[in-house]
Amino acid sequence: MDEPEFKVIFEELTPKQRKVLQRFLAGETDEAIATALYLEPSTIRRHIANICKAFGFSNAEGEHYSHREELIDLFARHRSELVNPQLVYQGKFANLEFPGSPLTLKSPLYVERPPIEEQCLQEICKPGGLVRIRAPQYMGKTSLLHRILARASEINYATVRLNLRQAEAAVLADLDTFLRWFCVNLSQKLNLSVQLDDYWDGERFGSLVSCTTYFQFCILEQLHQNLVLGLDEVDWLFEFPQVAQGFFALLRSWHEEANNLEIWQRLRLVVAHSTEVYIPLNLNQSPFNVGLPIRLPELSIEQVQWLAKQYGWHSSIQAMQPLVSMVGGHPYLLQLAFYHLQQGKTLEQLLQAAPTQAGIYRDHLRRHWQVLQDYPELQTALDRVIANEP
Repeated sequence: MDEPEFKVIFEELTPKQRKVLQRFLAGETDEAIATALYLEPSTIRRHIANICKAFGFSNAEGEHYSHREELIDLFARHRSELVNPQLVYQGKFANLEFPGSPLTLKSPLYVERPPIEEQCLQEICKPGGLVRIRAPQYMGKTSLLHRILARASEINYATVRLNLRQAEAAVLADLDTFLRWFCVNLSQKLNLSVQLDDYWDGERFGSLVSCTTYFQFCILEQLHQNLVLGLDEVDWLFEFPQVAQGFFALLRSWHEEANNLEIWQRLRLVVAHSTEVYIPLNLNQSPFNVGLPIRLPELSIEQVQWLAKQYGWHSSIQAMQPLVSMVGGHPYLLQLAFYHLQQGKTLEQLLQAAPTQAGIYRDHLRRHWQVLQDYPELQTALDRVIANEP
C-alpha cells in the first residue's frame, strides 16, 4: 500500500476507531483499552477487526486470522511515531522457529549462499540434470533442497521430495522390496495411480529393469512435464550396502539414459547426503561422480552478522567474534545461540556453559559423543589429532 492510499483510509476512520487504534498501537491490551474507553473487550476486538478490514486485511471464507501483526507492520512503515517499538520487535521475533528443523520457504532465517542456489537451478534446467548436495548434519541441505524444488515448481516442473530415512529396516531387507516401496511412494506423492502389478516382473527381468520400466511408463510418461526428484537423507542407505549398490547404480543408469532417450531427459535428480560415500561402488555405476557437486560451506562472518540481525541481535563483527571462534560458521549452532540470546541470555553466559552438559550445545555434543562410542577407531583418530600426533 502506498502513502496516498494509506492516508485516505486513515482519514476515513471514525473517531472511535482512531481512539482504539491509538491505544492498540501504543501496546495496550484489549481489556485495558476497553476499560479506558468504557467499552466491552469484544467491542474493542470488533473495532480492531474492522480497522484491519479497512486497510485491506480481510479473511477468505473459513479463515479466522486477526491480521494484527500486519496492521502493526503497516503503521510502522507509514506512521511509525504511533507504534510502540516493542510491538514491532515482538511481532517480528515471536514466531521464529526453534533451530533444528529445515527452514520453511517463507522463513526469514534462510541464508543464501551465492552462487549455489542459482547453480542448482541452472543444473536442473538441463536435460537429465543431476545435483549432488553434500554437507555435515544441520548445515542446510534440506532447506536448500526445498528451495530448489520450489524454484522448479515456478517453471512448471513436477517436483517430489523423498526422505529415504523413512524407509524402515524391513523395507531395506532386500533390493526388490525397497524399489517397490520407492515406486509406490513416488506414485502417491505425484497423485498417480499405482500400477505395480501391471509392470513389475522381477522373476523374468529383475528388480532394476522392473523399476526402470515402471518409472518410465507409469511416472515419466504420465506426467507430460519435467520431473525434479529430490532424494534426501541418502546416506541412510549406506547402512544397507546391497540395497545401496543396486539403487545407486540405477540412478546412474537413469542419468545416462538422458543421452539416449528423450523421455529420460525429463528426469532431473537432486541427491543430498551428509557423509562420504564409504560403500564400494563401481565408478561407472555411481551417481556420486557425475552431475553438479555442491558442498555447502560454513557461513562467512558477514552472513553470520546478517543472521544475527534476523534474531534482533545488532552487534559488530568484533562483538560476535568469540561465538564464531567457538562454533565457526555452522548455521545450526549459530541459530541456536542467537535464539537463546533473543530469549534474554547473554553471550558470556552462553559461551561459558557451551562445552558443558548444562550448555545449549549439549545435544549436539552428545550426538558426536555417541558416534565416538559406536566407532572406536574414530576415537583413536581424534585422540591423535588432539595430541598433535601424525
